[in-house]
Amino acid sequence: MNESKFTSKSDQNNDKTIYPSFFLGHGSPMNAIEENEFVEGLRGLTKTIPKPKAILAISAHWLTDGTFVTAMEHPPTIHDFGGFPKALFDVQYPAPGDPNLAKQIQTLVKSQLVQLDYEWGLDHGTWSVLKHIYPDANIPVVQLSLDYKLPPEKHLQIAKELLPLRKQGILIVASGNIVHNLRMVAWDRLNEVYGFDWVMNVNQKVKDWIVSSDTESLLTIQSKGKEFEWAIPTAEHFLPLLYTIGTQLESDSISFFNDKPVAGALTMTSVRLDSDLHES
Repeated sequence: MNESKFTSKSDQNNDKTIYPSFFLGHGSPMNAIEENEFVEGLRGLTKTIPKPKAILAISAHWLTDGTFVTAMEHPPTIHDFGGFPKALFDVQYPAPGDPNLAKQIQTLVKSQLVQLDYEWGLDHGTWSVLKHIYPDANIPVVQLSLDYKLPPEKHLQIAKELLPLRKQGILIVASGNIVHNLRMVAWDRLNEVYGFDWVMNVNQKVKDWIVSSDTESLLTIQSKGKEFEWAIPTAEHFLPLLYTIGTQLESDSISFFNDKPVAGALTMTSVRLDSDLHES
């Protein structure tokens, strides 16, 4: 199938910019409505990239049996949490969908069957960060699910197949947390920039492996010892990072921002890939 037949709803990307690829630490859903340094870090991204045609989001909060991509015209805002104030449930992020982009993703991904989804929408792993980057919700968004049955190397392969989107005006935004252990959170320090020693150790090692392109270590993260078992007790918040790493170009620079822990057992560390090249 000819990929050129697919166009997103936004304006064509005429300058051939290779768009960044992000992994964003999203933390608590309350970040969607609170003011803090992490929110400011997200807002600052808007000033540093041209407006994309559309956004492909990969969130820790859409786990599926199989791989799916949202394909509706108007994805609903999903409030996939409980126990938070009404103000958070009142938040809507009415970004349009992009059915044509969803079909293109079906075509690009060869290693897995990607099915079109008309029921899910945008969960808080997506809208809680996009709300600060693009508050007008005027850029089309599609969300790709995480197949919980796939091993890490299969997720990485899917990401590699999505890399061409960066050259087509699509911003790739993966959302999770490098360290995420709610059972070990210091609830009395919930809003404090604070991390246990093992949290800081794991977070630094992961950053080192990203910079050194040590993909093997990133793919075997949960077999690295007790600290890693504590830091990443389940994979879903870590897996989105692989969708950023997998869309890396040799020309990319790597930078980190919002690189701090909160509440002892979470890190907000975010990763940005930028290329100085332009598509010829």
